[in-house]
Amino acid sequence: MTDSTTGELEPQAEPQPETGRRAHAGRRNFMRKVFLASGATAVATMGGAGAWAAMADDATGTADATASATPSGAPSGGPGGGAGGSMPTEGITEEFFGLTTDGKRIEDLYTIHSQKVATGPVTAAAQAFLAGLSDSEKSDAQFAVHSTEWRLWSNTDAYSRQGVSIADLSDEKNALGEALLKAALSAQGLETTQLTRKINKAACEAVNSTQYAEAYYWTIMGTPSATEPWGFQFDGHHLVVNYFVLGDQVVMSPCFWGCEPTSIEIDGTKTEVMQEEIEAALAVVNSLDSTQQSSAVLKSEKDNDEITAGAFTDNAVVEYKGILATRLTAVQRKLLLTLIDRFVGKARDDVAKVQKAEIRRHLAETYFAWMGGTAAESAFYCRIQSPVIWIEVDCQSPFAFGSLYGETNGGAPTQQHLHCVVRTPNGNDYGKELLRQHLRTSPHHH
Repeated sequence: MTDSTTGELEPQAEPQPETGRRAHAGRRNFMRKVFLASGATAVATMGGAGAWAAMADDATGTADATASATPSGAPSGGPGGGAGGSMPTEGITEEFFGLTTDGKRIEDLYTIHSQKVATGPVTAAAQAFLAGLSDSEKSDAQFAVHSTEWRLWSNTDAYSRQGVSIADLSDEKNALGEALLKAALSAQGLETTQLTRKINKAACEAVNSTQYAEAYYWTIMGTPSATEPWGFQFDGHHLVVNYFVLGDQVVMSPCFWGCEPTSIEIDGTKTEVMQEEIEAALAVVNSLDSTQQSSAVLKSEKDNDEITAGAFTDNAVVEYKGILATRLTAVQRKLLLTLIDRFVGKARDDVAKVQKAEIRRHLAETYFAWMGGTAAESAFYCRIQSPVIWIEVDCQSPFAFGSLYGETNGGAPTQQHLHCVVRTPNGNDYGKELLRQHLRTSPHHH
């Protein structure tokens, strides 16, 4: 079954996802099944125009560039997408442009220059991971650095992914993958990935959907190198990390952080994830006085899905809304930066330090917006948006695991089902702008 409000699939509804190159066709068949089962609205909320484009592709996975991105009968709405009939204008058949506020990129935000990030450990870890794979696994896992595979990620469980699944790898090979995550992420970021997977596995086992308990996949883009661009993608249910490396520069976006449930008892011990993010968001909105809240709070009630820049919305156009950081007091700005750090700080410390400095330079152009309640247990949506950072935090309706925390699937949004998206606006998701500059300026690419 498909939940028409979220576009996510019930774990037991689909067979075990295929791995490797066969997944090209599997993706298209998956989208067609969603459409036939639940109609246009479910497809639109799941992937927007990207979903339509995927359905239009032929069984070999070759995109039909002449196909309409929005077929007859599709929901209409402004760019940016989301629930409630609105739909993104972006699809995987469309050239990457990046998230913007008005369809125009702000130029010269990102340049190739030394950032003194120690990328040696993550490069070495990626090389070791690849070396540990069999020839067949390596063929499935490795793509060109400019591959569209970067953009084919999804937070849904039954999405047919490419790459190699952790479920199919030996303990020794998974240890190499875990070492790669450890080299790329901070202790906080690594803990989030571990807890998300632990809770997902326990929840899947509790509802007898074990085929999705370890549905997380690795892909390596390019060849790990100290000088040439490369990257990796770790992609699965409620957890997506895109990580681009060029010399001593790193771009870690888009990322998807989430979970359902966010709190569960496992073997008699309470296990939680993303609680600090929820608390940090509530701390910001509750620090605002009534005048400030009148600008920041867009509406006091929230729909199930308010996410506007999730999977398949790389080119979303979303105008600034909310309260500008210049209208905040020094204490409130510190709370805002603390919330930002809960996401940016999931990257290794030197990567996060560079990005946080960049965010501070644009703090006067940073907006904070809110939807929903402000009480400790309230379901809410918040967005932080500037020329260089995009963060969405969204409480969703109970979906597949509501029974595990005393809720009815499809009921009111709850903090127990969380979706968060982090992006780099104005063209540098996946390190695309740095890659473009590298390919344009490096003599060996001409």
